[in-house]
Amino acid sequence: MTTYSTRFVAAIALAIGIIVIASASILIRLAQSADVPSIVIAAVRLGISASVLSLIVAVKHAQFPVGVTPMQALLAVLSGVCLAVHFASWIQSLEYTSVASSAALVTTNPLWVGIAAWILFGERLNSWRVSGMVLTIAGSLAIALSDQQTQQGSNPLLGNFLAVMGAICGSAYFLLGRGLRNQLPLLHYIWMTYGSAAVVLLMAALATGHTELGYAPDVWLILLGLALGPQLIGHTTINFAMRHFSALLVTIAILGEPIGSALLAFALFEETIAPLQLAGFAGLLVGIAITAIGETKQHHEQHTA
Repeated sequence: MTTYSTRFVAAIALAIGIIVIASASILIRLAQSADVPSIVIAAVRLGISASVLSLIVAVKHAQFPVGVTPMQALLAVLSGVCLAVHFASWIQSLEYTSVASSAALVTTNPLWVGIAAWILFGERLNSWRVSGMVLTIAGSLAIALSDQQTQQGSNPLLGNFLAVMGAICGSAYFLLGRGLRNQLPLLHYIWMTYGSAAVVLLMAALATGHTELGYAPDVWLILLGLALGPQLIGHTTINFAMRHFSALLVTIAILGEPIGSALLAFALFEETIAPLQLAGFAGLLVGIAITAIGETKQHHEQHTA
């Protein structure tokens, strides 16, 4: 395929991933309502995903781990640790704040990724991309502020803090993935990353005394859906797209997740959508569009120079 055809396929994959990931907050809230501890939800999500990938790797064992250096494996494990902390803190945040606020704050990655990618990878931030970053961050903050004013959730301040912690760790995960995806095949990367994240979360669950897994079949269906949908389909398609777009654009695009999450929460949990939240959603969408334009312009300039 040509470069532009490949980027088009990557864009479609990214859109699909974001749509699927939007259901994660809802599935997590349903699992929490069934009294499944947050750390167990995270551990099972990654554990099932890593198990499925391990079966695939076992079938393709002749292709693995050909070409993986010790440093690449170490960085993939580090990426998995960041992913584990991201999920542990973000899933916990959903116990204390609204779905809209948690999803909006955990996707403030562009603020951290944009700066870090500029410093670490030398990714230039043109005026379009900077404007898009500012708008998306403003939109996220508007959603969070609206939630704080309406006091949705048992402890919005704690929940919002945990969501921001999830965003910071998620940013580190995306940045490490951005570098490794240029060096490793997709299967190699996600197997090592999801696997190490699963191990960390399993150890955390056991260390905190959560050993009970005797949940009802419908609860296990929710956990299975979380692993196969948002994790295997959602995160994997995003990791695929990461090889073809900048880390900033990918994380900006993921900001579409809070919109889908908030709409689902409104329909299923009757969480209200305030005017300030709607303004925040508009800021997110416009910011995504502006950043995509800036990314396309910059990509075109680099290939015509």
